[in-house]
Amino acid sequence: MLTDQEFADRARKVELIIMDVDGVMTDGRIILDNHGNETKAFHVRDGHGIKLAQRAGIVIAIITGRKSKVVEVRAEELGIEEVYQKSHDKLTTYRELLHKLELSDENAVFIGDDIVDIPVMSRAGLAFAVGDAEEYVKESAHVVTRRKGGEGAVREVIDSILKARGDWETVTAKYFS
Repeated sequence: MLTDQEFADRARKVELIIMDVDGVMTDGRIILDNHGNETKAFHVRDGHGIKLAQRAGIVIAIITGRKSKVVEVRAEELGIEEVYQKSHDKLTTYRELLHKLELSDENAVFIGDDIVDIPVMSRAGLAFAVGDAEEYVKESAHVVTRRKGGEGAVREVIDSILKARGDWETVTAKYFS
């Protein structure tokens, strides 16, 4: 785990927040109806946090191992352009994304919950595990959220980064004035 100063130093370099979907943006459950249609529940505060991060100039990206129309719809609603589905090698996708955006590891945050996220978490400048992640994922993280996946963990990550970067007051001013 990082000291407060180490966290602040790393957060000031953040230009990209990447997250998994199932277990991070959602509670990890996949609901299928009798016709094979998939549904997922997303927390509205996570979505608002994503919009706050974008207002601060942070790029938001999704890297997920599954492919789902629901993810496409949610990403479009939130203005997330960097969406990589059916990524069975998240580290390769991560490297390609950094190259595309001309960023380095120190500029990236990754939020994960399961074993497939560890290779990217080990490279990102800041690695977060959601509160209900597997224990070995938590051990690979710099920070573990108090909140569980799908229950505001993404918002918790974003709020902490915005505050450490000094962007919180600017992006939230209209709500507190």
